[in-house]
Amino acid sequence: MQAYFTASIVGKKYHLDKYYRIVELLKDRGVTVVDEHILAVSEKDIQLQSKHERLAFHDQLEDWVNTADFLVAETSFPSISVGYEISMALDRGKPVLILYSEGDPPSIFAYHENEKIVCEKYTLDTLPAIITDFLHFVRGEADTRFTFFISSKQAAHLAKQAKKHRVPKSVYLRNLIDKDLK
Repeated sequence: MQAYFTASIVGKKYHLDKYYRIVELLKDRGVTVVDEHILAVSEKDIQLQSKHERLAFHDQLEDWVNTADFLVAETSFPSISVGYEISMALDRGKPVLILYSEGDPPSIFAYHENEKIVCEKYTLDTLPAIITDFLHFVRGEADTRFTFFISSKQAAHLAKQAKKHRVPKSVYLRNLIDKDLK
């Protein structure tokens, strides 16, 4: 499997360790990751590119998205270009994992009703389970994606319990269901 990883170049100042951890976890699970355009490039490198180089890079970016099985975006630092890449992947029918570690989810995608989008707040502790769950989803190993509305009181309780057990909310809910099945 091949993943296209994207994140804010400017956000590297604040989140670079997280970017590396996400890529490392994907690679540890046997995924080939296209990440050099984020991890090996600086803001200054981009500013020094000629118009021809920027256009050639855009063509390369489209090829990477087209050949990827899915896209993973770290969105803790806002970026219009990351939003563009997410939109491009969705337009091509690619599953997208949107990760953010602080604040609110990116509003343009977090509440967008598209079964190809998974949007998760993470910590370094919950990240491995989130990525594993997403890979099961992408590989078709997940049985069914199920979305429903809950009250704000239920959401607060779910968030508290998931944090207490150090698991994503979806894992916490699955564990409750598995417990009932026993």
